[in-house]
Amino acid sequence: MASANKVAVLAALVLLLQASLCAVARHHHHPGGGTPAAMTVNEFEPGGEPGWPSECDGKYHSGHELLVALSTRWYANGKRCLKNIRITSVRNGRSVEAKVVDECDSRQGCKNNIVDASKAVWEALGLDTNIGEVPVTWSDA
Repeated sequence: MASANKVAVLAALVLLLQASLCAVARHHHHPGGGTPAAMTVNEFEPGGEPGWPSECDGKYHSGHELLVALSTRWYANGKRCLKNIRITSVRNGRSVEAKVVDECDSRQGCKNNIVDASKAVWEALGLDTNIGEVPVTWSDA
């Protein structure tokens, strides 16, 4: 009987250790948690790319503001409009909050995993906009 209890306790410890290692591996893979995405550069100013006002408020915005456009499914028909999301660089672990002001339309050529960010977001994360696309995670703030 005592031997059976020892085996049961040992089995439970092995399962707990496995669960802990999986949790550590998941945390390490995506710093800060969140949904994996590709961050690209967007200009929200007149004459910038894409060249029209933001979908959420019909306005242009300065590149010095912490702003993003989200792929269609994440934009969720405007449900995230003018709300903040937290973006974390997979490369260096730095995070920043930015306001959702636009949709990156996946029906018009935008990939469905894009966080299209202003230069200010790139700078806050310590990243070079010349790279063009970097791995990040994001979550609602």
